[in-house]
Amino acid sequence: MARRPTIKDIARRAGVSQSAVSFALNGRPGVSQDTRARIRRVAEELGWQANSAARALSGERSGAVGLVLARPAHTLGAESFFLRLVSGIQEVLAAAGTALLFQVVEDVDAECAVYRRWWAERRVDGVLVVDPRTGDPRPALLAELGLPAVTIGEPGPPAPAGLAPPAVPGSLPPSPPLSSVRADDAGAMAQILEHLHGLGHRRIVHIAGLPGLAHTVRRMESLRAEAERRGLGPDRVHSVVTDYSDTEGAAATRRVLAEPRPPTALVYDNDVMAVTGRAVAAELGIPVPHRLSIVAWDDSALCRVTHPRLTALVRDTAGFGRLAAEELLSVIAGGPTGVRESERPRLEPRESTAPPPRILIPEPFLEPPP
Repeated sequence: MARRPTIKDIARRAGVSQSAVSFALNGRPGVSQDTRARIRRVAEELGWQANSAARALSGERSGAVGLVLARPAHTLGAESFFLRLVSGIQEVLAAAGTALLFQVVEDVDAECAVYRRWWAERRVDGVLVVDPRTGDPRPALLAELGLPAVTIGEPGPPAPAGLAPPAVPGSLPPSPPLSSVRADDAGAMAQILEHLHGLGHRRIVHIAGLPGLAHTVRRMESLRAEAERRGLGPDRVHSVVTDYSDTEGAAATRRVLAEPRPPTALVYDNDVMAVTGRAVAAELGIPVPHRLSIVAWDDSALCRVTHPRLTALVRDTAGFGRLAAEELLSVIAGGPTGVRESERPRLEPRESTAPPPRILIPEPFLEPPP
């Protein structure tokens, strides 16, 4: 087996000291630009790679960032959102020579335990935090650890007093508030309701995702506010929560369509539930869009190949991931924390939405009284 090249080998080939090689490869001052370029060229020729464990012990960066997903495992295969998000993240990280350490856990407590372990082992230089929650303990923990982080999505309200994680012995002082990249969930829901209300719908149900997620709460609040602004109460427009899976999406669809006054329009929080809802409607003999309109929150190939094609929110999810990765690399490099806005989603009307059926007067009421 070929021996791995060392700093000593690079120094010998470049004709410099080992300390000069260390300065050049770790981006430290102390060598000229010409010498730095020569050392890096020699290192590349020799196929040298940094030893991440040694760098961690010496306080250097690990060259990796982390992403922990606390979601029910059975829901992950049903949602294309995270695949597109990770593709955008990976595009930026690969260009920067940074690895992505990914882990799936059952809940937020387990996620916090992963952060503590990664911090203790110096496994990552920073983390991307997804699914911001109400009463979220993660920002306080990451600040306590001093671990650079970017929240993907607008953070929810902080954890109540007494519920924040305890101080970590030997940790750095708390960092400033986390950076975040966010999308306009409230504005997107307003677009959807404007579209459906403009078509004449007055009974609308939102088949929402996991309760407790900050974006779920914002969508539900926006739906309620927009409905109230149009004089529609919760008896006509409301939300029901699910776990994002096709199974719970189908069950919720059956429940609301079985109500005495069923909705004429359904809004689903992801593409898979929307396609499943379309299948349930067909099973029940309810034509789309003539008796039921359907809107999907996230556009995908599923929405475009289903018949009829589903009206959906179109957004650049991969671009959202790129934005988050760029912000995290900036924070790791010492840049300021801040908030970056992604491109606002736009609603693309397709064949799954149409005016609701006209209310017909039952025939007995048209007959003359006896």
